[in-house]
Amino acid sequence: MKNNTGHVLKNMIMSNKKRILSAALLLIAAAFLLSYAFGREDREKKQLSIIFISKTIDDSDFWTQLIDGARMAAEEYEVKFSVCAPETEDDYVRQNELIEQAILEKPDAIVLTPSSFTETTPMAEKIVENGIRLFLLDSEIDTKVAECMISTDNIKAGRLQGEFVKKILRPDSRIAVVAHVKNSSTAMEREQGLREGLGSDAEKIADVVFCDSNYDKAYQLMLQILAEHPDVDVVVGLNEYSAVGAARAIVDKGLAGKISFVGFDSSLEEIKMLEGGIFRGMVIQNPFKMGYLGVETAVKALNGEKVPDQIDSGSVLITRENMYLDENQEMLFPFKGE
Repeated sequence: MKNNTGHVLKNMIMSNKKRILSAALLLIAAAFLLSYAFGREDREKKQLSIIFISKTIDDSDFWTQLIDGARMAAEEYEVKFSVCAPETEDDYVRQNELIEQAILEKPDAIVLTPSSFTETTPMAEKIVENGIRLFLLDSEIDTKVAECMISTDNIKAGRLQGEFVKKILRPDSRIAVVAHVKNSSTAMEREQGLREGLGSDAEKIADVVFCDSNYDKAYQLMLQILAEHPDVDVVVGLNEYSAVGAARAIVDKGLAGKISFVGFDSSLEEIKMLEGGIFRGMVIQNPFKMGYLGVETAVKALNGEKVPDQIDSGSVLITRENMYLDENQEMLFPFKGE
C-alpha cells in the first residue's frame, strides 16, 4: 500500500513538473514571438531608405527650400535619407554617375530631379529595372517609368507669365526670354506656356537664350540682347538664375523701369526687385512643399498606399499690387516649421 501511494505521489509530482515546464516553455515562446514581432517592425523601419538625387545643391533659395522640405518629410516619417547632386543643374553626366552609385546602395526608393529630359532617361529606367521605386521631382523625362511626378505645372506657370506680359505690351513691343537649361523639361514647358499665354503676340519674341542656371551667364546674355536688340522693352526670366542675372544687367545699364521685367521664382533678391519696381510681376512656385511631397509620396507608396501619378505643387502670379495679401505672403515666405 505504501509503495502504491508513493508511486502515485511521484507521478503527481512529475505531472505537475511537466505542466509547469510546458507553461514556462509557452511563456518563453510567446515572449520570443512578441520580441521577434517588435524587432521585425523596428528592422522594417530601419530598412526604409530614400536617396534624393537633386539637380544641384547650392545657395539659391529654390533648391535650399526644396531640399529643406524633403529633409523635413524624411525626419517626420523617420526614414533613412541622403541627398546628393552635381555642382550645376545641366551636368547630366555627373548626375548619371550619382544615380549609378545610388543603385548600388539599393535604397527602397530614389527621388530624382532629372537634369535632362532625354539624357537622364536611360539611368531612370535602370533604377526601375533594379527593383528600386522611382519618384520624379520638379522635372520630367521623356518616358513614363516613375510612379509619380511631383512638380509645378510648368505649362500653367508659363501661361500665367504670358497672360500677364500680354497685358503690359505696347503695339511695338519686343520681348526677350532668358531661360535656364535648354534640355530640361521645365525650360521647355515654361516657354511653351509663355507662348500659349501670349497667343498671337508670341511673334513679338525677339530672342530666347539659355543661361544654364548661372547668374553671371544670364547677366552677360542680357547685355548681349540689349546690344543686338535695342528695341526690346519686355524681358521674361524663366527661373531664379535667369531672372536675377538678367535683371542685374538691366539695373546696371540704368534701364530699370524702362524695360518691363517678368520674373520666375521667389528668392529674397527677387522679392526686393518686385518691391523696388524692377519686376512688374513674377510667377512663384512652392519648392518647400514640392520637396516635402516628394519624400512623403515615396513613403506612402512604400507603405502600400495608392498614390496619384501626378501632383501639382502649385504656382501663382505675384505683382506689387497683390504681394501683401496673406495667402501670397505665405507663398513668398513659407513657414518651414509646418
